[in-house]
Amino acid sequence: MRLGTATALGIGILGAAAVAGCRSGVNYSGPLGPRYAGGVALAPPAEDAAPDTIRLVTFNIQYARRIDSAIALLESAVPLTHADIVTLQEMDAAGTRRIAEALGMSWVYYPATVSPATGRDFGNAILSRWPMADDKKIILPHRARFDKTERIATAATILVGDVPVRVYSVHLGTIADVGPGARRDQARVVMADAAAYPRVIVSGDMNSHGIGKAFRAAGYAWPTERNPRTDHLWNWDHIFLRGLALRDSASTGVVRLNRHASDHRPVWAVVSLRDRSSEPR
Repeated sequence: MRLGTATALGIGILGAAAVAGCRSGVNYSGPLGPRYAGGVALAPPAEDAAPDTIRLVTFNIQYARRIDSAIALLESAVPLTHADIVTLQEMDAAGTRRIAEALGMSWVYYPATVSPATGRDFGNAILSRWPMADDKKIILPHRARFDKTERIATAATILVGDVPVRVYSVHLGTIADVGPGARRDQARVVMADAAAYPRVIVSGDMNSHGIGKAFRAAGYAWPTERNPRTDHLWNWDHIFLRGLALRDSASTGVVRLNRHASDHRPVWAVVSLRDRSSEPR
């Protein structure tokens, strides 16, 4: 049985209270929840047609601490405004809901764990201007070395007009938590789930630049490969596409002035929905 918002919120609060001040996180290891969702997506157009392009944004908002700043950034920075799909990492349910309501988007959120750093839920969200047909929590292998916390991906099938697009909000393990081979294993679990879908977007904080080679080897386009740095000295936040293509070579970038909303910078891309040249044949 899938948990509703109220039930899941209660579980999250109890979990946070249980570990407040502790060094180890508490993992939500069940595949069904907790699950939080809300908002009302735009109804499909009368002709049931999809637009030519969709605007994507991915943003790791550090521990969901500066939600007001994140909202101001998403509402004001021109490459981010009017996004069709937003994927968020390091979120809790309350922060996700506030951002989705501010942007007028529907949303789904799954926490992976209660963070030892904050005593609050820590996970990934997907926001959309289009209806979500289904969603899923994907538990990733390899828990962190020290605090034994786990990572997840949040997945949703978004109906962009008459075109279903499978979207993943991903947060792979850090370099302190797991090694490169473990991150490749985590990416492969996401790609295995995505194999059944003709059009796929994988986005989020990969905690690695080189992980893009694993996606490319699996037939994904890697449009953010040469973007500027997104986290201190590194370009770690990425978008990968299969069955879709970047609108053109200038249709991705990083917003460098992030209003101190996070230690990461948001990444954006404009994707041609009808162009399937990157899909494996």
